[in-house]
Amino acid sequence: MPATDDDRSDVNPGAPVWSGSTAIRILIGAQLRRHREARGIDRERAGYVIRASPSKISRMEAGRTSFKARDVADLLTLYGISDEADRSGLLTMVEQANAPSWWQEYRDVIPDWFEPYLGLEQDTSLIRAYEIQLVPGLLQTEDYARAVISQGLPGASRTQVERRVAVRMRRRHLLTQPGAHRLWVVMDEAALHRRVADEAVMDAQWEHLAQMAQRPYVSVQVLPFTSGGNVGGIGPVTILRFPQQELCDVVYVEQLTTAQYLTKSADVLPYHALMDQLSVAALPASATAALVRGLVRA
Repeated sequence: MPATDDDRSDVNPGAPVWSGSTAIRILIGAQLRRHREARGIDRERAGYVIRASPSKISRMEAGRTSFKARDVADLLTLYGISDEADRSGLLTMVEQANAPSWWQEYRDVIPDWFEPYLGLEQDTSLIRAYEIQLVPGLLQTEDYARAVISQGLPGASRTQVERRVAVRMRRRHLLTQPGAHRLWVVMDEAALHRRVADEAVMDAQWEHLAQMAQRPYVSVQVLPFTSGGNVGGIGPVTILRFPQQELCDVVYVEQLTTAQYLTKSADVLPYHALMDQLSVAALPASATAALVRGLVRA
């Protein structure tokens, strides 16, 4: 990948600053917390002003809840923020955070624990992922995704499967905006040999993967069987990085019925080290297209 792990500059030239609501909520909350702490006001007093509990203030400051413009305005008054430019800037962000997201029309098929990921994914500048069994969702074809989702949800109706496929296809729009997002994937070689569908679907998937691997903002590496067992040893993991310096990296670890979102440095840094090890042990990205096309039937 051309960018280093610490590169946040020139991530998204010419693109909108905001593309989702999750990062905005986090930034609003961080600013409210800084203003409150600068004035020496505790959460109990702040909560009293907006007729809320201290725990509600805590959730607001962590970006884990929605915001009412009136509440934010009242808190800014309490914190002594009278400059109209400062107030209007934050209140504009509240409007943006409350705007409907595209995936809300699919909430009937999106697990509650996955919805925050969709918001974070929209706001990223760099996505680093390690996959051991399947092609990552952002790089799947529609037919491959349909096969994977159908097998993963054996009791789901055809409508539910198709709506989940639609969500996965909408997520791929991230990669249609040149320069907006960088994707850096390391796939275990086992994922290339797992036949989740018939040969025609698999051939189309490999051709699509080869094409995506040649895009300037997409890097796909394969971790070969010959790399041994000294690297990895965990399941799939994704690290999300944002263009805003105020936002820390998020490690996303998905489980069967839930997911973990890690943000503390002590938790995140080991995953960065792991991803670095994986990228060094994997084959160079320049070899991926030819390797994948070699799987296509003659």
